[in-house]
Amino acid sequence: MIINTVEKQGYFIVLEGIDGAGSTTQADLLQDYFLKNEEKVIISPEPSNGKIGKLLREFLANQNLFSHQDLYDQQMAYLFAADRHYHLYNNLDGVKKLTSENTHVITTRYYFSSLAYNAKTEKEFEFVSFLNKDFPPPDFLIYLDIPVDIALKRILDRTTLETYETKEKLTQVKANFDKILVNYSHKYLQIDATKTKEKIHREIVDFLSLNL
Repeated sequence: MIINTVEKQGYFIVLEGIDGAGSTTQADLLQDYFLKNEEKVIISPEPSNGKIGKLLREFLANQNLFSHQDLYDQQMAYLFAADRHYHLYNNLDGVKKLTSENTHVITTRYYFSSLAYNAKTEKEFEFVSFLNKDFPPPDFLIYLDIPVDIALKRILDRTTLETYETKEKLTQVKANFDKILVNYSHKYLQIDATKTKEKIHREIVDFLSLNL
């Protein structure tokens, strides 16, 4: 089934989920799908490839130097919001520029991840929401839902772990994602991410085909 882009406008598609849910794999499969159908597409994850995005990757890969986790999360929320603004609006490879040129943009992580990863309390959730309140929703949100224990087993196969990849943190993050989706009013698809990657990909393609 070919996704038909009638209005010559690319779509902004966001893949979300806790670490280990398989968003990178599904982004690659979706990109291949669009390319096979001769549609322009790019994978543009967050953090971005800009200067702030590179700084974020350094922080994620190294030890938290703050005395309290909430201070670290607050710092990360500020940095992600700044990087997200660049990711959306820069005139080199920004999301808005690319979609205006009829290129689909697939992003692994968007402001949903900031809300999920950088907030534990209601006050923190409101703070992160404020930082991200002016960012537009994606055309399509795809949430890969997976139990924390299964996600952790997948993560342990990696050579190095990031700061957020612990059972305690991912349990909180998953609870935040559940809260976000309950209150989300735009188009989204929630998928059982324990299925095979082929079945998940087919569900994503079917969802997009029905809604484009």
